[in-house]
Amino acid sequence: MTDSPPEPPQRSPQNFLNRELAALEFNMRVLAQAQDGRVPLLERLRFLCICSANLDEFFEIRVSGLKQLQELGSTQSAPDPLSISEQLGRIHERALQLIHDQYACLNDELLPSLERAGIELATPGSWDVETHAWLERHFVSEVEPVLSPLGLDPARPFPRIQNKSLNFIVKLAGKDAFGRDTDLAIVQAPRSLPRIVELPAVSGRQRLVPLSTIVESFVSRLFTGMEVLGCYQFRLTRNSDLFVDDEEIDDLRRALEGELAQRRYGAAVRLETGADCPADTVEFLLKEFALEPSDWYPVPGPVNLNRFSAIYDLIQRPELKYPPYTPGLPKGIGANHDLFEAIRARDLLLHHPFESFAPVMDLLRQAANDPQVLAIKQTLYRTGDHSPIVDALLAAAQAGKDVTVIIELRARFDEEANIELSTRLQEAGVHVMYGVVGYKTHAKLMLIVRREPEGLRRYCHLGTGNYHPRTARAYTDYGLFTCDESIGADVHEIFLQLTSLTQIPKLRRLLQSPFRLHDALQGMIEREIGHARAGRRAHLIAKLNALVDPQTIDNLYRASCAGVRIDLIVRGVCALRPGLKGLSENIQVRSIVGRFLEHSRVYWFENNGRPQLFLASADWMERNFFRRVEVAFPILQARLRTRIRADLDRYLTDTSNAWLMHSDGSYQRVSGEPLVDAQADLLERYAANAARLPE
Repeated sequence: MTDSPPEPPQRSPQNFLNRELAALEFNMRVLAQAQDGRVPLLERLRFLCICSANLDEFFEIRVSGLKQLQELGSTQSAPDPLSISEQLGRIHERALQLIHDQYACLNDELLPSLERAGIELATPGSWDVETHAWLERHFVSEVEPVLSPLGLDPARPFPRIQNKSLNFIVKLAGKDAFGRDTDLAIVQAPRSLPRIVELPAVSGRQRLVPLSTIVESFVSRLFTGMEVLGCYQFRLTRNSDLFVDDEEIDDLRRALEGELAQRRYGAAVRLETGADCPADTVEFLLKEFALEPSDWYPVPGPVNLNRFSAIYDLIQRPELKYPPYTPGLPKGIGANHDLFEAIRARDLLLHHPFESFAPVMDLLRQAANDPQVLAIKQTLYRTGDHSPIVDALLAAAQAGKDVTVIIELRARFDEEANIELSTRLQEAGVHVMYGVVGYKTHAKLMLIVRREPEGLRRYCHLGTGNYHPRTARAYTDYGLFTCDESIGADVHEIFLQLTSLTQIPKLRRLLQSPFRLHDALQGMIEREIGHARAGRRAHLIAKLNALVDPQTIDNLYRASCAGVRIDLIVRGVCALRPGLKGLSENIQVRSIVGRFLEHSRVYWFENNGRPQLFLASADWMERNFFRRVEVAFPILQARLRTRIRADLDRYLTDTSNAWLMHSDGSYQRVSGEPLVDAQADLLERYAANAARLPE
């Protein structure tokens, strides 16, 4: 046996990448999908909109959080070497570049390509007399009646501007009807107005006009007798994080309702204006919102690219979108099949969106109608509107089942929907709990208790993603059906813990945050280190959305130094630096950004030829390990472990949607022959219209 390799140096800031800049790097990879000519044209536009929406949330949550810390004089720092002020400066530089690239993609690539495809974003310079007249009539009949121009003077102060709303600042000359000099006015576009207006088609060409263009073109009709010198769009991004003092509240729901009323008017963090907005007007707006020049982002086009997502829905051109597909079903599950019987026969694994989410809903419906089912327990984080999951739970309660639901009220941007959902469920007789104060309940669990000839049996569904049928068509996630006695007992214990006042449960199979998951994960990494040092087989594969936990990163560095081969598939933020000599030479980090949002979390350990594999709701972040209720669950059947490992190998050999990370935090797109598209391969394997291979 050779001497053990030296331990890596103690934790050094230089060994960690900044998570905020890493988030912007992820957004650059999303933008690359919009820039990729291999992607269908309307899908490219959709990726551009996703990039814009991601950037909005980044400012609403991450930048606003940094600015709050800065205002409080905090010296709190991340593991990386950047101070708060340095982070904000670097964010500004990177965000400016990202915005420049976004609009270059829109103006130089997408709009010309759309026009060549017969879809025109009609600008005022292209309007003929008939088009101008049609738009003016539309403005008079549909837009003007809901606009309320607000002049600015001592009696009419600057109005409150809602978060991310479309607004215009108008420069005026002349006197109003009361003889007052008013040189500025604000026009706020109500959110009820569609942001994209479709013109009558001409020669088969579809023509679209943004609302912002219509208002700018006809705004003078709002100021009769005055001269409009200029009209400039602007948009304000505000702090949208909710603050609830867990130690002070006695009613979480009521506290959240109070915070939600103020979300639209949180502290300003970003000002966007049209690039044509004069410097003095920009200065006026910055002063009004107490912002610095570094908080201003001029854009050469509409101030909210995310609104262009309406174009994707308006244009019914299948050849400009991804080909449709029908998700498949595991063998043994068909129409009207008894899912309880199928689960008793063997564990069933679903891989969404390649396989249908319908069996999850069908199991709940069967449970609601089955007189042998006594109880249903479920966690809900996000469900979406008009959810069939919720309908099945309501039906079960109305059928006399004992139904308990843990609703996470603090699911970001779904708080209001979840409050309304809790009301609906309670009115139907469902036992509704809000989890544990101070800890988000993020675990994805369903438990059905059924009376059978042998006694009570527990049927479980455990997943890596939310019980949300719509996102199950767009996000990659795993879901496991099992009636394994030990897993069922563990799920039962976790529900007892969430609904009552029991101590930490002794779990046999599941790993739970905030108690055991973090320590167990470190132990499994340590076990691989031991195998490597003994010359045995040692390999670790993790598929995650984010990796930022300092202790986990430290231990991965130790594992790399010990000779453990480490393959990380991290979609978004990764603070680990791969490929550093003497520290992380055995670590490779890749990101997959493709048609579907990679969302599944998979932990795979070689364990000297006795592989251990967990699926989980948790990323490797401090919040998931210590401030959330999360669950990692083992895949016990070898055939399913083999299947998931084959899926991981597809991602590790992808040459279509994969990006390799460099040690400085930059990414390079993977290329090579043969062309491997992991997501397309999975569709081919599992979609209903494909020839199914043996599992």
